[in-house]
Amino acid sequence: MTKTTTYLLLMLITIVVGTFIFYNWCSECATPVTPTEPATEKVIVIEPSATSYPFAVDGNGFAYNTNDNYNFNISSHDILMPLSAELTKGVSGLQSHLESNGSNVINVTGYYTSEEENNTAFPNLGLARANSIKNDLASKGFSTAQINTQGKLMDEMTPKDGTYWGAASFGLEEISATEGDDLKALYDKIKADPLVLYFDSAEASIHLDAEQKQKIADISRYLDKVSDATSSVVGHTDATGQASTNMRLGQDRAEFAKNYLMQNGIAADKIIATSKGQTQPIATNATEEGRVKNRRTVITLN
Repeated sequence: MTKTTTYLLLMLITIVVGTFIFYNWCSECATPVTPTEPATEKVIVIEPSATSYPFAVDGNGFAYNTNDNYNFNISSHDILMPLSAELTKGVSGLQSHLESNGSNVINVTGYYTSEEENNTAFPNLGLARANSIKNDLASKGFSTAQINTQGKLMDEMTPKDGTYWGAASFGLEEISATEGDDLKALYDKIKADPLVLYFDSAEASIHLDAEQKQKIADISRYLDKVSDATSSVVGHTDATGQASTNMRLGQDRAEFAKNYLMQNGIAADKIIATSKGQTQPIATNATEEGRVKNRRTVITLN
């Protein structure tokens, strides 16, 4: 074998052995690296459980508890009817207790959440709901003088199918020793600063701000607590047009305001609506600014 042949043979053996070693002991070097996608974590969304608050009263010699309660749709102060038999039974028992215990009052607290819209005449939807419950109790023979109402923000309240279940709580207590003085102070406050609604010319519409809604809540509370109290709703106009026409327009505005109060739970027989037309201006009718001030409805206590 020639020297050249031997050299070529050794090169061939080297290549074969090198290839064998490469594929058997360094297979990772020959395998192309395939990029792998990072593992995707599966996110499981857990829906919050719906809340449900019971009708539970325990105190001053009366106790009753049922899972049924007053229910409301989202952003509504209208009670969902009919009431359950168990709730009706509890309400009836509570009414009998209050009749026999005139020094007791029932505190009704309506719940609401910050995500709801308040389209009522009350400062918050919880108070409007409590007021609706008060009116339901009154229709069943309760004295409104023995019912206190308030609203409470409950953002932990969770609806089911668009309904808040049991959006209210109840508690019995003795009538406050200062209630007479408190009502006198409330009367003086309302008379000193009545609710005044302003209207566009020849139109009747109501849009309340927070301060005005509080005034309606105060008037409603006083009318509930004082059996012979009434509210005065007086419509006024500017001097544009005929006096007889303005007298009717003032009455229309007063009736419109009365209906608005009735829709928000104030009894019709507690509201006296009248008109003064253009006869009692509080500003000049020579300017638009003055005429705007004269187109008003004043709501106060008699």
